[in-house]
Amino acid sequence: MKLVSFFRLGEATFGAEIKGGIIDLGARFRNEMRSKTIVELLETNSVPSQEELESFSPDYSFSDVTFLPVIPNPKKIICIGLNYEKHRLETKREQSGYPTIFTRFSDSQVAHNQYLVKPNESDRFDFEGELAIIIGKGGRNIREKDAFNHIAGYSCYNDGSIRDWQRHTSQFPPGKNFPKTGAFGPSLVLKQSIPDYRQLKIQTRLNGEIVQDAGLDQLIFDIPRLVSYCSTFTCLSIGDVIVTGTPGGVGDRRDPPLYLKEGDRVEVEISKVGLLKNQVINESSL
Repeated sequence: MKLVSFFRLGEATFGAEIKGGIIDLGARFRNEMRSKTIVELLETNSVPSQEELESFSPDYSFSDVTFLPVIPNPKKIICIGLNYEKHRLETKREQSGYPTIFTRFSDSQVAHNQYLVKPNESDRFDFEGELAIIIGKGGRNIREKDAFNHIAGYSCYNDGSIRDWQRHTSQFPPGKNFPKTGAFGPSLVLKQSIPDYRQLKIQTRLNGEIVQDAGLDQLIFDIPRLVSYCSTFTCLSIGDVIVTGTPGGVGDRRDPPLYLKEGDRVEVEISKVGLLKNQVINESSL
């Protein structure tokens, strides 16, 4: 099952993808005083069954709606750096016994089919295709063996980076939080649909050319480790997002470097999870 957040007729709502379009679960549940967002749906444990969804007809076609980030306003977006060996090697970073952690703010995100914005302050805007984890059950000090009990599902993420600002100091956040530089979507795929995430493949394409290509089995710190580690230094909440790291092949480490420019089309595709598409626009063109 795939859940989506979107705008329709000026109102934010959420729904489920089915063949031929989207069911507006927000509208259907609102009449029953139930969930208004995906987070509320997870909090009330009221996700409809696949059989229930199959009894509905789509309310909208995909072209009728404007997508929102899957979780539009997560309490926390925790990002993992240097989590594929090829990417660690291309950055010439030392090995570490712990995940590299930085944070994003929710207003730095855009949705599927929306513009990624290259800021006026830099010409070093880079792509980073990643798998995102959405937390479905909160907690602290979660044991690795229990981690999947706390995961709602997965999505695609493009952790766009402003490389020069990322390196102003040893702290990454200035390069990770320019407005509308990260993309999240198009949908949340419930974990029940993904028996083993390690069999998933991730690929980033720039103007149709493959620039990143890897398997999720190549993560240095696997998903149970990430959930456990993050839940130790902060209490995870329903709807929180953990972005698991990018494979090798980023534009900044190529010779010559390959940075995003206005008109570029970026796609992040993860098998069984989805295809996230965005086009780049200059801030000065808005």
